Amino acid sequence: MTLITNDFDGTTTALQVVDGLDLSGRRAVVTGAASGIGVETARALAHAGAQVTLAVRDTAAGERVAADIRRSSGRDDVAVAHVDLADLASVDAFTAAWTGPLHVLVNNAGVMDSPHGVTAQGWETQFGTNHLGHFALATGLHEALAAADDARVVSVSSSAHAQSPVVFEDLFFERRAYTPGLAYGQSKTANVLFAVELTRRWADDDVTANALMPGGIWTPLQRHWSPEQRAAAERQAAGAEAAGLFRMKTPEQGAATSVFLATSPQVRGVGGRYFEDCHEARVVPELVGLDGVVPHAVDPGAARRLWEVSEELLATARAAA
Repeated sequence: MTLITNDFDGTTTALQVVDGLDLSGRRAVVTGAASGIGVETARALAHAGAQVTLAVRDTAAGERVAADIRRSSGRDDVAVAHVDLADLASVDAFTAAWTGPLHVLVNNAGVMDSPHGVTAQGWETQFGTNHLGHFALATGLHEALAAADDARVVSVSSSAHAQSPVVFEDLFFERRAYTPGLAYGQSKTANVLFAVELTRRWADDDVTANALMPGGIWTPLQRHWSPEQRAAAERQAAGAEAAGLFRMKTPEQGAATSVFLATSPQVRGVGGRYFEDCHEARVVPELVGLDGVVPHAVDPGAARRLWEVSEELLATARAAA
Protein backbone atom coordinates (compact mmCIF):
# COMPACT_ATOMS: atom_id res chain seq x y z
CA MET A 1 0.00 0.00 0.00
CA THR A 2 1.43 3.34 -1.09
CA LEU A 3 1.52 5.95 1.65
CA ILE A 4 -0.28 9.23 0.91
CA THR A 5 2.11 12.17 0.67
CA ASN A 6 1.97 15.74 -0.63
CA ASP A 7 3.71 19.10 -0.36
CA PHE A 8 2.20 20.00 3.01
CA ASP A 9 4.28 19.78 6.18
CA GLY A 10 4.21 20.62 9.86
CA THR A 11 4.15 24.36 9.15
CA THR A 12 1.07 24.20 6.91
CA THR A 13 -2.02 25.89 8.33
CA ALA A 14 -5.63 24.75 8.06
CA LEU A 15 -6.48 27.68 5.80
CA GLN A 16 -3.62 26.77 3.47
CA VAL A 17 -4.99 23.22 3.21
CA VAL A 18 -8.34 24.46 1.90
CA ASP A 19 -6.92 27.13 -0.38
CA GLY A 20 -8.61 26.63 -3.74
CA LEU A 21 -11.17 24.10 -2.46
CA ASP A 22 -14.90 24.76 -2.71
CA LEU A 23 -16.99 23.05 -0.02
CA SER A 24 -20.24 24.76 -0.99
CA GLY A 25 -23.21 22.54 -0.19
CA ARG A 26 -21.29 20.41 2.29
CA ARG A 27 -22.26 20.30 5.96
CA ALA A 28 -19.80 19.69 8.78
CA VAL A 29 -19.94 19.09 12.52
CA VAL A 30 -16.85 19.77 14.63
CA THR A 31 -16.85 18.71 18.28
CA GLY A 32 -14.86 20.72 20.78
CA ALA A 33 -14.91 23.71 18.45
CA ALA A 34 -15.00 26.30 21.22
CA SER A 35 -11.23 26.21 21.84
CA GLY A 36 -7.87 25.05 20.55
CA ILE A 37 -7.54 23.36 17.20
CA GLY A 38 -11.30 22.84 17.01
CA VAL A 39 -11.75 26.58 16.43
CA GLU A 40 -9.32 26.61 13.52
CA THR A 41 -10.74 23.40 12.07
CA ALA A 42 -14.22 24.93 12.00
CA ARG A 43 -12.88 28.22 10.66
CA ALA A 44 -11.10 26.61 7.71
CA LEU A 45 -14.15 24.54 6.77
CA ALA A 46 -16.36 27.63 6.87
CA HIS A 47 -13.86 29.70 4.86
CA ALA A 48 -13.95 27.01 2.16
CA GLY A 49 -17.74 27.25 1.93
CA ALA A 50 -19.05 24.52 4.23
CA GLN A 51 -21.98 25.02 6.58
CA VAL A 52 -20.40 24.28 9.96
CA THR A 53 -22.00 23.34 13.27
CA LEU A 54 -19.89 23.79 16.39
CA ALA A 55 -20.85 20.90 18.69
CA VAL A 56 -19.73 22.10 22.10
CA ARG A 57 -20.37 21.65 25.82
CA ASP A 58 -20.07 25.38 26.57
CA THR A 59 -22.50 27.02 24.17
CA ALA A 60 -21.68 30.55 25.35
CA ALA A 61 -18.05 30.00 24.36
CA GLY A 62 -19.25 28.36 21.17
CA GLU A 63 -21.34 31.41 20.28
CA ARG A 64 -18.33 33.68 20.75
CA VAL A 65 -16.26 31.48 18.42
CA ALA A 66 -19.10 31.25 15.90
CA ALA A 67 -19.40 35.05 15.81
CA ASP A 68 -15.67 35.33 15.15
CA ILE A 69 -15.83 32.74 12.36
CA ARG A 70 -18.82 34.49 10.82
CA ARG A 71 -16.82 37.72 10.73
CA SER A 72 -13.68 36.14 9.29
CA SER A 73 -15.42 33.90 6.75
CA GLY A 74 -18.28 36.15 5.73
CA ARG A 75 -20.73 33.29 6.32
CA ASP A 76 -23.83 33.77 8.43
CA ASP A 77 -24.72 30.07 8.76
CA VAL A 78 -22.16 28.96 11.38
CA ALA A 79 -24.28 27.17 13.96
CA VAL A 80 -23.77 26.17 17.59
CA ALA A 81 -25.27 23.11 19.27
CA HIS A 82 -24.89 21.65 22.74
CA VAL A 83 -23.16 18.28 23.01
CA ASP A 84 -21.68 16.88 26.21
CA LEU A 85 -19.69 13.82 25.17
CA ALA A 86 -19.53 12.67 28.78
CA ASP A 87 -23.31 12.21 28.83
CA LEU A 88 -24.90 9.73 26.42
CA ALA A 89 -28.28 11.42 26.78
CA SER A 90 -26.80 14.69 25.47
CA VAL A 91 -25.21 12.95 22.49
CA ASP A 92 -28.42 11.09 21.70
CA ALA A 93 -30.42 14.33 21.85
CA PHE A 94 -28.08 15.94 19.32
CA THR A 95 -28.21 13.03 16.88
CA ALA A 96 -32.00 12.74 17.19
CA ALA A 97 -32.38 16.43 16.33
CA TRP A 98 -30.09 16.32 13.27
CA THR A 99 -31.87 16.41 9.91
CA GLY A 100 -30.52 16.03 6.39
CA PRO A 101 -27.17 14.77 5.17
CA LEU A 102 -23.86 15.25 6.96
CA HIS A 103 -20.69 15.31 4.88
CA VAL A 104 -18.00 15.81 7.54
CA LEU A 105 -17.85 14.83 11.20
CA VAL A 106 -14.68 15.90 13.00
CA ASN A 107 -14.37 14.11 16.35
CA ASN A 108 -12.03 16.69 17.81
CA ALA A 109 -13.10 17.21 21.43
CA GLY A 110 -11.27 15.47 24.21
CA VAL A 111 -9.95 15.43 27.74
CA MET A 112 -6.33 14.62 28.59
CA ASP A 113 -4.60 13.36 31.74
CA SER A 114 -7.59 14.10 33.94
CA PRO A 115 -7.84 12.86 37.54
CA HIS A 116 -9.85 9.68 37.93
CA GLY A 117 -13.53 10.29 37.32
CA VAL A 118 -16.54 8.84 35.53
CA THR A 119 -19.03 10.03 32.95
CA ALA A 120 -22.78 10.25 33.48
CA GLN A 121 -22.98 6.57 32.53
CA GLY A 122 -20.23 5.56 34.97
CA TRP A 123 -17.50 5.08 32.37
CA GLU A 124 -13.93 6.20 33.09
CA THR A 125 -13.82 9.83 31.99
CA GLN A 126 -11.15 9.78 29.29
CA PHE A 127 -12.32 6.58 27.56
CA GLY A 128 -15.96 7.55 28.03
CA THR A 129 -15.51 11.04 26.59
CA ASN A 130 -12.80 10.60 23.99
CA HIS A 131 -14.02 7.30 22.55
CA LEU A 132 -17.51 6.27 23.68
CA GLY A 133 -19.00 9.76 23.38
CA HIS A 134 -17.69 10.12 19.84
CA PHE A 135 -18.68 6.53 19.02
CA ALA A 136 -22.26 7.31 20.06
CA LEU A 137 -22.18 10.52 18.03
CA ALA A 138 -20.92 8.89 14.84
CA THR A 139 -23.18 5.85 15.01
CA GLY A 140 -26.15 8.07 15.81
CA LEU A 141 -25.38 10.11 12.70
CA HIS A 142 -24.79 7.09 10.44
CA GLU A 143 -27.90 7.65 8.34
CA ALA A 144 -27.01 11.31 7.83
CA LEU A 145 -23.47 10.39 6.80
CA ALA A 146 -24.70 7.66 4.47
CA ALA A 147 -27.07 10.16 2.84
CA ALA A 148 -24.13 12.40 1.88
CA ASP A 149 -21.66 12.03 -0.97
CA ASP A 150 -18.13 11.11 0.12
CA ALA A 151 -18.80 11.49 3.84
CA ARG A 152 -15.72 11.76 6.04
CA VAL A 153 -15.29 11.07 9.75
CA VAL A 154 -12.09 12.50 11.22
CA SER A 155 -10.85 11.04 14.49
CA VAL A 156 -8.34 13.19 16.36
CA SER A 157 -5.92 10.85 18.10
CA SER A 158 -2.42 11.47 19.45
CA SER A 159 1.06 10.02 19.59
CA ALA A 160 0.00 9.06 23.14
CA HIS A 161 -1.71 6.06 21.56
CA ALA A 162 1.66 4.34 21.86
CA GLN A 163 1.37 4.40 25.67
CA SER A 164 -1.38 1.79 25.83
CA PRO A 165 -3.48 -0.59 23.77
CA VAL A 166 -7.15 -0.90 24.60
CA VAL A 167 -7.21 -3.12 27.68
CA PHE A 168 -10.49 -4.93 27.11
CA GLU A 169 -10.26 -6.80 30.39
CA ASP A 170 -10.30 -3.52 32.37
CA LEU A 171 -11.46 -0.63 30.21
CA PHE A 172 -12.39 1.59 33.14
CA PHE A 173 -9.50 0.93 35.55
CA GLU A 174 -11.70 -0.97 37.96
CA ARG A 175 -9.07 -3.64 38.69
CA ARG A 176 -5.81 -1.75 38.13
CA ALA A 177 -4.35 1.44 39.49
CA TYR A 178 -5.54 4.50 37.59
CA THR A 179 -2.82 6.33 35.70
CA PRO A 180 -3.91 9.46 33.79
CA GLY A 181 -1.38 8.94 30.99
CA LEU A 182 -2.32 5.30 30.43
CA ALA A 183 -6.02 6.16 30.43
CA TYR A 184 -5.41 8.89 27.87
CA GLY A 185 -3.24 6.60 25.75
CA GLN A 186 -5.91 3.89 25.76
CA SER A 187 -8.54 6.39 24.62
CA LYS A 188 -6.30 7.63 21.82
CA THR A 189 -5.68 4.08 20.63
CA ALA A 190 -9.44 3.64 20.61
CA ASN A 191 -9.74 6.71 18.36
CA VAL A 192 -7.56 5.03 15.74
CA LEU A 193 -9.23 1.61 16.02
CA PHE A 194 -12.59 3.33 15.61
CA ALA A 195 -11.49 4.75 12.25
CA VAL A 196 -10.25 1.34 11.12
CA GLU A 197 -13.50 -0.46 11.89
CA LEU A 198 -15.84 2.32 10.78
CA THR A 199 -14.26 2.22 7.35
CA ARG A 200 -14.63 -1.55 7.14
CA ARG A 201 -18.29 -1.36 8.10
CA TRP A 202 -19.38 1.80 6.29
CA ALA A 203 -17.21 2.09 3.17
CA ASP A 204 -20.05 0.63 1.07
CA ASP A 205 -22.13 3.61 2.23
CA ASP A 206 -19.40 5.94 0.89
CA VAL A 207 -18.43 6.80 4.47
CA THR A 208 -14.81 6.56 5.55
CA ALA A 209 -12.81 7.55 8.62
CA ASN A 210 -9.18 8.35 9.29
CA ALA A 211 -7.29 9.19 12.46
CA LEU A 212 -4.54 11.71 13.02
CA MET A 213 -1.92 13.15 15.30
CA PRO A 214 -2.29 16.96 15.25
CA GLY A 215 1.19 17.65 16.66
CA GLY A 216 2.40 19.36 19.80
CA ILE A 217 0.24 22.41 20.51
CA TRP A 218 -0.30 24.44 23.67
CA THR A 219 -4.09 24.47 24.13
CA PRO A 220 -6.61 24.11 26.99
CA LEU A 221 -6.18 20.33 26.53
CA GLN A 222 -3.32 20.55 29.04
CA ARG A 223 -5.55 22.11 31.74
CA HIS A 224 -5.21 19.08 34.03
CA TRP A 225 -1.42 19.36 34.21
CA SER A 226 0.14 20.80 37.34
CA PRO A 227 2.28 23.93 36.96
CA GLU A 228 5.32 21.69 37.45
CA GLN A 229 4.21 19.32 34.67
CA ARG A 230 3.59 22.22 32.29
CA ALA A 231 6.96 23.80 33.06
CA ALA A 232 8.76 20.49 32.56
CA ALA A 233 6.97 19.92 29.24
CA GLU A 234 7.85 23.41 28.06
CA ARG A 235 11.52 22.86 28.91
CA GLN A 236 11.52 19.51 27.12
CA ALA A 237 9.85 20.99 24.03
CA ALA A 238 12.26 23.93 23.97
CA GLY A 239 15.24 21.60 24.19
CA ALA A 240 13.94 19.40 21.39
CA GLU A 241 13.24 22.42 19.20
CA ALA A 242 16.73 23.80 19.83
CA ALA A 243 18.19 20.45 18.77
CA GLY A 244 16.11 20.44 15.60
CA LEU A 245 14.20 17.32 16.66
CA PHE A 246 10.77 18.80 17.10
CA ARG A 247 8.76 21.99 16.83
CA MET A 248 5.58 23.04 18.56
CA LYS A 249 2.69 24.08 16.34
CA THR A 250 0.22 26.92 16.46
CA PRO A 251 -3.48 25.96 16.66
CA GLU A 252 -3.76 26.95 12.98
CA GLN A 253 -1.02 24.45 12.12
CA GLY A 254 -2.38 21.83 14.50
CA ALA A 255 -5.75 21.89 12.73
CA ALA A 256 -4.24 21.33 9.30
CA THR A 257 -4.26 17.53 9.29
CA SER A 258 -7.87 17.37 10.52
CA VAL A 259 -8.89 19.71 7.72
CA PHE A 260 -6.83 17.78 5.18
CA LEU A 261 -8.64 14.55 6.04
CA ALA A 262 -12.00 16.31 5.99
CA THR A 263 -11.53 17.94 2.60
CA SER A 264 -8.68 16.71 0.42
CA PRO A 265 -9.43 14.89 -2.84
CA GLN A 266 -6.36 12.77 -2.02
CA VAL A 267 -8.25 10.87 0.65
CA ARG A 268 -11.58 10.38 -1.09
CA GLY A 269 -12.53 6.76 -0.48
CA VAL A 270 -9.50 6.26 1.76
CA GLY A 271 -10.07 5.15 5.33
CA GLY A 272 -8.72 3.32 8.32
CA ARG A 273 -5.36 5.08 8.26
CA TYR A 274 -3.39 7.37 10.56
CA PHE A 275 -1.93 10.70 9.48
CA GLU A 276 0.49 13.33 10.79
CA ASP A 277 1.49 16.65 9.18
CA CYS A 278 -1.05 15.89 6.40
CA HIS A 279 0.91 12.75 5.44
CA GLU A 280 0.03 9.13 6.09
CA ALA A 281 2.17 7.76 8.90
CA ARG A 282 4.18 4.57 8.79
CA VAL A 283 3.39 1.65 11.06
CA VAL A 284 6.43 1.35 13.32
CA PRO A 285 7.39 -0.91 16.26
CA GLU A 286 7.79 2.17 18.44
CA LEU A 287 7.45 5.88 17.80
CA VAL A 288 10.38 7.91 16.57
CA GLY A 289 9.79 11.05 18.59
CA LEU A 290 6.12 11.68 17.89
CA ASP A 291 6.13 10.09 14.44
CA GLY A 292 4.45 6.89 13.34
CA VAL A 293 1.62 4.64 14.47
CA VAL A 294 2.20 1.46 16.45
CA PRO A 295 0.62 -1.87 15.46
CA HIS A 296 -1.84 -2.17 18.34
CA ALA A 297 -3.64 0.97 17.13
CA VAL A 298 -4.37 -0.34 13.64
CA ASP A 299 -5.04 -4.01 14.46
CA PRO A 300 -8.24 -5.01 12.64
CA GLY A 301 -9.13 -7.66 15.20
CA ALA A 302 -8.91 -5.20 18.07
CA ALA A 303 -10.87 -2.66 16.01
CA ARG A 304 -13.72 -5.08 15.45
CA ARG A 305 -13.76 -6.11 19.11
CA LEU A 306 -13.78 -2.48 20.25
CA TRP A 307 -16.76 -1.69 18.02
CA GLU A 308 -18.73 -4.64 19.37
CA VAL A 309 -17.87 -3.82 22.99
CA SER A 310 -18.79 -0.17 22.42
CA GLU A 311 -22.17 -1.13 20.96
CA GLU A 312 -22.83 -3.34 24.00
CA LEU A 313 -21.89 -0.60 26.45
CA LEU A 314 -24.16 1.93 24.75
CA ALA A 315 -27.07 -0.52 24.56
CA THR A 316 -26.73 -1.38 28.25
CA ALA A 317 -26.58 2.27 29.25
CA ARG A 318 -29.62 3.19 27.17
CA ALA A 319 -31.61 0.27 28.56
CA ALA A 320 -30.81 1.41 32.10
CA ALA A 321 -31.75 5.06 31.46
